[in-house]
Amino acid sequence: MLDLKLIRSSPEAVVEMLKKRGSDPSVVDEVLRLDQERRSLLVETEERKARRNAASEEIAALKRKGEDAAELVEQMRRLSEEIKGLDAQLAEVEAELNRLLLTIPNMLHPSVPPGDSDDDNVEVRRWGEQPTFDFPPRPHWEVGEALDILDFRRATRMSGARFTLLKGQGALLERVLISFMLDLHTREHGYVEFFPPLLVTEDAMTGTGQLPKFDQDLFRTREGLYLIPTAEVPVTNIHREEVLPFEKLPLHYTAYTPCFRYEAGSAGQESRGLIRQHQFNKVELVKIVAPESSYDELESLVADAEEVLKRLKIAYRVVSVCAAETGFACTKKYDIEAWMPGMGKYVEVSSCSSFEDFQARRAKMRFRRAAGSPPEFVHTLNGSGLAVGRTMAALLENYQQGDGSVLVPEALQSYMHGLKTITGG
Repeated sequence: MLDLKLIRSSPEAVVEMLKKRGSDPSVVDEVLRLDQERRSLLVETEERKARRNAASEEIAALKRKGEDAAELVEQMRRLSEEIKGLDAQLAEVEAELNRLLLTIPNMLHPSVPPGDSDDDNVEVRRWGEQPTFDFPPRPHWEVGEALDILDFRRATRMSGARFTLLKGQGALLERVLISFMLDLHTREHGYVEFFPPLLVTEDAMTGTGQLPKFDQDLFRTREGLYLIPTAEVPVTNIHREEVLPFEKLPLHYTAYTPCFRYEAGSAGQESRGLIRQHQFNKVELVKIVAPESSYDELESLVADAEEVLKRLKIAYRVVSVCAAETGFACTKKYDIEAWMPGMGKYVEVSSCSSFEDFQARRAKMRFRRAAGSPPEFVHTLNGSGLAVGRTMAALLENYQQGDGSVLVPEALQSYMHGLKTITGG
C-alpha cells in the first residue's frame, strides 16, 4: 500500500506511475477527495465532542449548585446524536478510502524500463551456450509423454485441464529438483528453510498484495481460506504485525510448497505442458531487510536464483521487466528465462522483485534501529528459486537425446541415486 502522505504531497508522481503501468489515474483524484472529506469529518466530530465535553462540565456544575440543567442536557443529547451520525459517515468514508488505496499499485523504481508488453523488457545479461542437436528438438511435453514420465491425459481425466501426473523417474526428478534447490539455498546461500501452511487468510493475501487485485486467480475454500499461489504469501507474513530489532536484519527465508493458481485470462498462453498449471511446485526465496540495503539485496537474490541454472548448465537470460509488466506490488522486477530448445524460445523460470515498504505497510511489519527509536517499515523482496515444473521442462528439452532418453545433469546425479540417463517408466 502506498503511503497516503505520498499521494497528498506528490499526486503528479502517482498519476505518472499509473499511466506507465497502463492503469486508470483518476483514482488519485478520488483518493484525494475522500481524504479531504475524511479530514473535514474529523474536524467536525472533534469540534462537537469538545462542545459535548464542555456541556457535560456545565451540567455537573449546575447540579452541584442545585440549579436546572435540563436545557444543557438536551443540548448534550443532540450533540451526541450528531456525533453518532458523523462517526458513521467517517467510518464509511474511511472504508472507501482504504478500499481505493488497496487498488493502487506500487511506485516504480527509476531504472524500470518503459513499455507496454513483454516485448519491451530489457535484456540485462545471458549465461551459457544453447545446445545444438543433430535432430529436431522436441518440446518437453512430447519428450515426457514418450518416456511415460508425464501423463497429461490421465491428470485431465481426474482433475481437468492444466494438471499433470508425474510417474516413475518423472516423479523422482521433480522431488530431486526440490531437494537440490533447497540444499543450494540453505547450505550455500544461507537461507533459513520453512514449510508453511498452504491455506492462508484474506488478511495474509491482502498483506502481500494478492488481494484485492488478483482475486480471480485464487482458489478459495468455503471456509474463506485461500490456497496459496506462492510461498511468498505465508513466508512474508511470518513477521506480520511485528516490530523486529535492527540487528536481526536481514532475514533470508526459503520454502518449498505446492502452489495453486486459477490463471484467469491466460487461455492459449503456453497452455501446453508444464508452463502454466493450476497446481505446481516452487522453491521460493524471501528477504526482509532494512531499506538502505534493499536494492543490493535484490541483485544478490537474482544471483542466488541464477545459480540453480548455472549448476544445471542450462542457458538463460535475465531481463529487466518493463513498467506495464512489473507486478502490482513490485517497484522493480527481474525475470530469469531459461532457454527451451523444443519451444524455440526463452521461458520465465523465476521472477525476482523488490516491494520496498509496500507489503510491509499492508502487513504492519516494522523494525526498530535502537531502543527508543521510532519503528520503521522493513523492505521485502522475493523470487522463485526456482519454479520446479518449468525447470524440469527446461531440463527435458535441453538434455534430450536422439534416442528419446534424457541425460541427468551432473549436479543431480547423486540425488538420483547415481542415475545418469532418464529412460522412462
